[in-house]
Amino acid sequence: MNRKVMAGMAAVLAAGILGGCGSDTEVPLKDMDVDSYVTLGEYKGIEVDIDPITVDETELENLVREVYNNNVTLENGGITDRAVENGDTVNIDYEGKRDGVAFDGGTAQGSLLTIGSGRFIDGFEEGLIGVTPGETVDLNLTFPENYSSADLAGQDVVFTVTVNFILPQEMEDAVAASVGIEGVGTVEELRQYAYDYLYANAENSYNTELQNAVLDAFMQNCVFEEVPQYMVEEYETVTRESLETQAESYGMDADTMTSYFYGMDVDTFVSTYSEEAVRQDIAMQAVANREGLNIDDEELNTTLLEYANNAGYDTVEEYVGDTSLEDYRDYLMYEKVLAFLTENAVVNQSTGQ
Repeated sequence: MNRKVMAGMAAVLAAGILGGCGSDTEVPLKDMDVDSYVTLGEYKGIEVDIDPITVDETELENLVREVYNNNVTLENGGITDRAVENGDTVNIDYEGKRDGVAFDGGTAQGSLLTIGSGRFIDGFEEGLIGVTPGETVDLNLTFPENYSSADLAGQDVVFTVTVNFILPQEMEDAVAASVGIEGVGTVEELRQYAYDYLYANAENSYNTELQNAVLDAFMQNCVFEEVPQYMVEEYETVTRESLETQAESYGMDADTMTSYFYGMDVDTFVSTYSEEAVRQDIAMQAVANREGLNIDDEELNTTLLEYANNAGYDTVEEYVGDTSLEDYRDYLMYEKVLAFLTENAVVNQSTGQ
């Protein structure tokens, strides 16, 4: 099964495993004879290939520039003593009208626009070249015939644009200090803050990709007998409900969503995912049994109390609600085993060369 589908299944699992997948099972997962359903392959020293954590320099510079530009004002460095040139980034106010009436989405104040970027319709950016900050111009333009908004496609409009100021190319410490980020008082400190932000995001993505790769390889090393059908049916029910809720939030039906994201209709996804999820539960429980990674009652209660307190609940009962404690036990076991598999994996990182 490809990594993209497995990652999608993992996302559904995170929602489904605490949604009642184990609450009505005939035997709790921790008490099952899981070895009768799975023969574990090698699970220590799983070898995976993964790209190292990196921060793209272009993305870094773009982020620094975006944050910096959003804090340039007329008072702290905005240029007003020359006309706009191609390549300049300008701060503008504009209002678009069709037949003398302002149209939706055609008005903004303090908008940043780089001349020559092609963000606006033909003639808009070109019409600002030569305009001096403080001046207002009317731009008589026509939306393209294939414009995304049918109401404006092919329509003649007038944009009234005021250029407030031109943003300087050189970044100054005073502007960086005005961003309002604790510990940032210079451009270099702003760049370091942006680097740390992007690195943290890249690290999160790396950890997720690593876990997915390890789990994928672990499952491929296992050999399964036919798994209990009642477990599959429970997953099917919860998975379908979860997908329908997700699809509704996207404004589409479940078939459309699963076809778009995973390349299969909802029935195929639910069937494939549910079977795989049960196999995964059984395999993870088998490792937990071998390595002493099960969640006893004391650890379960202690962890849930911590979760409850962090979420602002007074008691574990309020936090758990209708969810079965066994579902939480299974989820915590899954997390513990996944961490164990990942910590014991052999990670081969590419050099990028």
